[in-house]
Amino acid sequence: MNENSTVTDDLLQRAAHGDQASWGKLLTRHGERLRRMVVLRLDPRLQGRVDPADVLQDANLEASRRLAEYVRKPTMPFYLWLRFLAGQRLLALERHHLGAQRRSVGREVSLYRGPMPETSSAALAAQLLGRLTTPSQAAIRAERKVILQEALNQMDPLDREILALRHFEQLSNAETARELGIQESAASKRYLRALVRLKEILGRQSGGLQEG
Repeated sequence: MNENSTVTDDLLQRAAHGDQASWGKLLTRHGERLRRMVVLRLDPRLQGRVDPADVLQDANLEASRRLAEYVRKPTMPFYLWLRFLAGQRLLALERHHLGAQRRSVGREVSLYRGPMPETSSAALAAQLLGRLTTPSQAAIRAERKVILQEALNQMDPLDREILALRHFEQLSNAETARELGIQESAASKRYLRALVRLKEILGRQSGGLQEG
């Protein structure tokens, strides 16, 4: 089932028949979430060499070329299809620039080994913490990043990925369940459990993420 909304299906039909305005509306509706995903999952070694905007542009061009195919047989919701294409573009760029090189993990832990580009607890901690501090608090932010990253490292990989999908990428519970191949009820329980687990771990850390 594609599980698209009526509005999305209507725009898709119009776009498939050459209506560029409808196609533009579809991309605009999902652009920010896609950008957030690319930023989170872009290998740090490619920062400065790969612009997330270029990744999205290439993915959108690929989606445009394959739009008629998708409309004929939608196998997933439209946003998840766009997300998949953007993820595939990221993987292609990693192979091109990095070859078989592995991420230098150090304290980093992979969030979850799935079909999307691999990211880490360090990347998630940096993105989550980016909302909590300002550039003038660089030293405090660095210390908190270590605390948050170590807390994430102690969690189950699936729980880390659920936090990334729900909290950062802002996928719905249904979208998250589909991406992870689990039931919606299970995804909901795992997300709530992950939040509780993260708070418990942070609570045991000296100082946690509280203001000094």
